[in-house]
Amino acid sequence: MAVATTRSLEELCINSIRFLAIDAVEKSKSGHPGLPMGAAPMAFVLWDKFMRFNPKNPKWFNRDRFVLSAGHGCMLQYALMHLVGYDSVTIDDIKQFRQWESRTPGHPENFETDGIEVTTGPLGQGICNGVGLAIAEAHLAAKFNKPDLTLVDHYTYVILGDGCNMEGVSGEACSLAGHLGLGKLIALYDDNHISIDGSTDLAFTEDVAKRFEAYGWHVQHVEDGNSDLEGIAKAIEAAKAVTDKPSLIKVTTTIGYGSPNKNNTAGVHGAPLGADENKLTRENLGWEFEPFVVPDDALAHMRKAVERGAGLEAEWNEVWAQYKTKYAAEAAELERLWSGKLPDGWDKVLPTYTPEDKTLASRKHSENCLNALAPVLPELIGGSADLTHSNLTELKGFGDFQPGQYQNRNIRFGVREHGMGAICNGIALHGSGLIPYGATFLVFTDYMRAAIRLSALSRAGVIWVMTHDSIALGEDGPTHQPVETIASLRAIPNLTVLRPADGTETSGAYKVAIQNANQHRPTLLALSRQGLPNLAGSSIEGVEKGAYAVVDCDGTPDLILIGTGSEVNLCVQAAEQLTGEGKKVRVVSMPSWELFEAQDAAYRESVLPKSVTKRLVVEAGVSFGWCKYAGAEGDILGVDRFGASAPGGVCMEKFGFTVENVVAKAKALG
Repeated sequence: MAVATTRSLEELCINSIRFLAIDAVEKSKSGHPGLPMGAAPMAFVLWDKFMRFNPKNPKWFNRDRFVLSAGHGCMLQYALMHLVGYDSVTIDDIKQFRQWESRTPGHPENFETDGIEVTTGPLGQGICNGVGLAIAEAHLAAKFNKPDLTLVDHYTYVILGDGCNMEGVSGEACSLAGHLGLGKLIALYDDNHISIDGSTDLAFTEDVAKRFEAYGWHVQHVEDGNSDLEGIAKAIEAAKAVTDKPSLIKVTTTIGYGSPNKNNTAGVHGAPLGADENKLTRENLGWEFEPFVVPDDALAHMRKAVERGAGLEAEWNEVWAQYKTKYAAEAAELERLWSGKLPDGWDKVLPTYTPEDKTLASRKHSENCLNALAPVLPELIGGSADLTHSNLTELKGFGDFQPGQYQNRNIRFGVREHGMGAICNGIALHGSGLIPYGATFLVFTDYMRAAIRLSALSRAGVIWVMTHDSIALGEDGPTHQPVETIASLRAIPNLTVLRPADGTETSGAYKVAIQNANQHRPTLLALSRQGLPNLAGSSIEGVEKGAYAVVDCDGTPDLILIGTGSEVNLCVQAAEQLTGEGKKVRVVSMPSWELFEAQDAAYRESVLPKSVTKRLVVEAGVSFGWCKYAGAEGDILGVDRFGASAPGGVCMEKFGFTVENVVAKAKALG
């Protein structure tokens, strides 16, 4: 082969990206070749000329973060990772695209492939994760950088597509990003005018650039994203020069570039080219190589990233060594965050209560927990979707995260539940040990379910603080009363759902939540609006086991009452009456199904003996799922309809959540 010119070498690298994608999709008979073929030039320029990373250490702290928000085009990222030398994506991994236990699954997944920062696929989530990543960088930079030593200094780059811009969640997060002035967030918009249904003219004709300008972003347009590599580079340079605004670079491309018959059509979006079109594309682009073969010149050039990355990390390590000498306390804190080690005795600040203590809503106990934890856990950062004074989630004395005040820890998300959720996932996945929390009313988890699901899937240690947990919230009525919500959240794998019964259980819930976050697992707290009396038998340790006897009897009980949240106290009062009538009654508080199921069989049997078949479950929500614990001979007092508008106490009474009704249902069991 003749010696390549600079331009021809760049084209060789770009076509290497394209054909790795084409070949992988063709072999698996499944995938999305069109985006990698069209976006390869912008991705090459970004990774080759701008991004700072070390392929041999994907977790290097000060690396730039890259997010492929248009995750269906994941072969673009896998091809790049292979070419620049990530050990997690070999050529054999490329050949196993979309196969069982492959490290190159059908959408980018952070838990499957080292070097993937966040899990994308559901469109719009990635750009929102990018906002979270940029918030994390801004917060850590404001907190740890010194006038003489810049330790935290990296960019978040995102490639997003038309689908991401159509999804409403992206608008929520990008609006907030503009307000916050996140200057180190740079998004490249793959403007190829094609979605699954065909041309975007069918449904999406807005001026995206003007929309982002209205959000407060710096906006540019590269009109020829197929070949104007210099224009792409200049646009990225200009974006980096704007430090007080996030940047959107609209790059107009041709989906399926190089395919003679399928380019610029929906047919190349989500299906292999096919043997005939594959052959024609190879001829059209002058690609003389067999499938999965990368030309030596291209690979040699791309693999320069290994030496370059090692050098960048070495330079940073020198700064880090100086920092540790001059700012030992700050360095120790940052090292603790990276290591994932919680401070010794951190949980000792969590309050416990006795029945003599004041009756408070568990949302108020949650506020007490957050403000007890905030001084000892500087990694705790978050806020509410415009419900701070209802959710009670302000970290008092720690200020609002705003432009010029990024060191502060209260994030004002605005009325943007879904965007908040995806942003929190990004903060958690930044890899710096930050523990984000996001709050709203429990019923509005329906507005952010995709983000909550992805926190569980992606192993993002987010704490979801959800208040107004039942029909007892009252007058706002059925639109705000989450009768079915907890049941649906319990169905999400890897999500710990906790509904605490009083102050001590709320502290237990926070202990679990912080430990979960530290172990890359999300937790959702369902908290009451109404006051809950503190129970004599409640305990933090009991919460950690998911279920335990809050009231017990001598010997084997005749009857077990099982409750969660505010309904545990109803069970306790009913048990007192039944005990007075000669019944042997155990009351089990079950704040978390997931934690209980994680206990060994002996413990579960000790709490809910199989021999005790008379069981009554009491929860002010749908009965769905409780039959497992009620058993065939038991009963469930639930709410299998929508709620009603009335004072909370009236709602509880009318739906049968009274001591008298619990006693009556218990007696009816025989």
